[in-house]
Amino acid sequence: MAAHRLPRFGALHASTREDAARRAVAAPPTEMRAVVFDAAGAPDVLREATVPVPAPVLSELLVRVVAAGINPIDAKTRGGRGVSSAIDRFPSTLGFDFSGVVVTAPYESHPLAPGTEVFGMVPFPRSGGTYAEYAVVPSLSVARKPASLSHVEAAGVPLAALTAWGLVVETAHAHEGQRMLIHAGSGGVGHFAVQLAAYFGAHVTATGSAGNLPWLRELGASVVIDYATTRFEDVVGEVDVVVDLVGNVHDDTGTRSLEVLRPGGLYILVPTGGWPDYAEEAAAAGVRATSYKVVPDGSVLATLARLLDSGAIRVFVDRVFDLSEAAAAHRELEKGHTRGKIVLAVGES
Repeated sequence: MAAHRLPRFGALHASTREDAARRAVAAPPTEMRAVVFDAAGAPDVLREATVPVPAPVLSELLVRVVAAGINPIDAKTRGGRGVSSAIDRFPSTLGFDFSGVVVTAPYESHPLAPGTEVFGMVPFPRSGGTYAEYAVVPSLSVARKPASLSHVEAAGVPLAALTAWGLVVETAHAHEGQRMLIHAGSGGVGHFAVQLAAYFGAHVTATGSAGNLPWLRELGASVVIDYATTRFEDVVGEVDVVVDLVGNVHDDTGTRSLEVLRPGGLYILVPTGGWPDYAEEAAAAGVRATSYKVVPDGSVLATLARLLDSGAIRVFVDRVFDLSEAAAAHRELEKGHTRGKIVLAVGES
């Protein structure tokens, strides 16, 4: 009797859903609404404009953006720092994070068919950013949107959570019994870093403002410190790892962090611009040091999606602004008191 090969679990249903989604996706227009800027400056340089819809090539996807995350690197770039040196023409559209719907896939049987809800990162400034109704994105930089999250919530995840994963999991190798100090634990990257470190068993100490201390405990921090009233080096014993999302741009946080690391401990710095000699100072203190830059990895995003859907970690969206309010969103971000993420609502879900 001939054997019948059964489809993989869920494959038939997934295929049916994707076929239906493909039929439902309208062809993209030739022009779209976007927020652009013509030169570096204050938030008011951001303006709404009508620009051409980008065209994907080779393995790229064209995605209709439903929501876009805002990150500190956006504001720094708009102000002439960050990755502004790589912008080769103006006007330019900011934005790395997005959550949206695939409009065009590279080929007919691509696993992310038109109509698939995805989230991820675009390679700004090599391509247009996500403060726009459509964006082109490499296939390997996206994953299916977590089913339990809205597009607004999902848009707050990619850059911050991928950065936190790279810091805590891939660089610090978080594990049971490890002692980790995380500065700025209530920010976009920080609130994911605290959760991931605790999830993998580390004993987490987090710094933050007084109002965020109870929340940091909810996220998994065992010890919380109000940076405004307490010198962390006075109360923290030796730690194995410092994840520093502040550096020496404020109160010599980086230099002071070297004092609490055990001999041979690891110091990880994210904002390198304010402390160019961090590696030399760390070596003189007898500890290891490295910087970190985010890697837009779709396979890691898929893992994060599973953690989010299971409830093991969560994203917190502090404020939502309309795309037309991008300048106001940047002003809010630059106040420095955001809990979690700020997100732009771009289109209909």
